[in-house]
Amino acid sequence: MTPARGGREGPARARLDERRWHFQHGPIDLVVEACGAEAAAAEACERGWRRFASVLDELVAELAVLRQPVERAAGVRGPVARRMLAACWRHRGRFITPMAAVAGAVADEVLAAMMAGAGGVSKAYVNNGGDIALHLGAGETFRIGVVAGPERLTRHGHRLPLDGRFEVTAAMPVRGVATSGWRGRSWSLGIADSVSVLAADGAAADAAATMIANAVDVDHPAVERRRACDMADNTDLGERLVTIAVGELPGDAVEAALERGAAHAGALEDAGHIWGAVLALRSRYRVVGGLAALERG
Repeated sequence: MTPARGGREGPARARLDERRWHFQHGPIDLVVEACGAEAAAAEACERGWRRFASVLDELVAELAVLRQPVERAAGVRGPVARRMLAACWRHRGRFITPMAAVAGAVADEVLAAMMAGAGGVSKAYVNNGGDIALHLGAGETFRIGVVAGPERLTRHGHRLPLDGRFEVTAAMPVRGVATSGWRGRSWSLGIADSVSVLAADGAAADAAATMIANAVDVDHPAVERRRACDMADNTDLGERLVTIAVGELPGDAVEAALERGAAHAGALEDAGHIWGAVLALRSRYRVVGGLAALERG
């Protein structure tokens, strides 16, 4: 929920290859790509960069409100903040702050700026640490890999084996993908190794992934928790207990935790808030909704 660590130096960008850019400002790290006519793709990335340059300062200006429960944040003004609020409002029956959707909302905002031109871009994405906003023109697809243990992503420079993969097509009502879990960038109330969600946009996927990951839970001595406020001074979770370690769990505990998460994911799918989800815990999985075609390995 709370953005990752980072300084307050100004925004910076670097070209990763002929089409991909890295945008960075404080805790925000984006990988951005646009495909299509060369000039149109280049201009789309430039529009995204111009919009990105002010995003962090806008969020910081309203951060105190954005860290409040969503019911108390109705007066936010910034466009990214409003995206966060809208994505989290539908989950207000349980504790949630707008920060649950910050990464996906930033990705959505930068992608919207990229696509505000005259056309010529067939496919584009903004990847904010695994929370992704997508543009897919007719006939385009986007392949996404699932790595159940996010801690493996710290091994830079190596091709990691995937636990699964799926394809998003232009015909699907999906333009956002997000992943949450106790070993990710933000604190979690649950024990999921990972929960990947597909939804209408990045912010909606981000908020839902947070809530489903919180629901993947079980009371067991192997689960170690601490108060969020003892782990970070700037957390939006206050005194709520967050997961800091998960030891060996018996199979029935794993199944119970996954069932609780899958039930919550199913309710969100039934309500039209998500399109599908993949829940992973200790090499066991639950697939909910439109992701029945998940390819393993």
